[in-house]
Parts: sequence; structure tokens; C-alpha cells
Amino acid sequence: MSETAHKMLEENIGNIVLIKIKDDITLRGKLRSYDQHLNIVLDDVEEIGEGGSTRKLGTVVIRGDTVVFISPITEQ
Repeated sequence: MSETAHKMLEENIGNIVLIKIKDDITLRGKLRSYDQHLNIVLDDVEEIGEGGSTRKLGTVVIRGDTVVFISPITEQ
């Protein structure tokens, strides 16, 4: 994992992030932890579907090799 990715993840522990994974699935939740393989644990996760509909999933472990992108969500 690059230094930039590590820094971004470290700075956002406890914050809400948006993660897109393979099969065009988008998840939003609070970043609890991650490891060197980019395996990620999120709390209070919502799956964001077509048209903006959401489905609550709770706590989710995401395997690192399925991650397409991660973006912190900034407060507006």
C-alpha cells in the first residue's frame, strides 16, 4: 500500500468513508480499521443502491482485493 493511501486511511479512522467495491457495490460507513492488505472494517454501513436507495448492513469486513476506491466524506 502506498504511503499516500496509508496516510489517508490513518487520518480517517472513526470518520465516514465511501467505498466502491467490485460488482459495482457502493458502501458508506465509519472506518474502524484496516491492514496492510487494505482489508477494511466499517461500522454502521449502508449499501447505496441505484437511485440513491440505501440498505443498512451494520458492521462489515471488506476484503482488500475487492476495493475499487475509497473516499472520505467531508462535512458540508
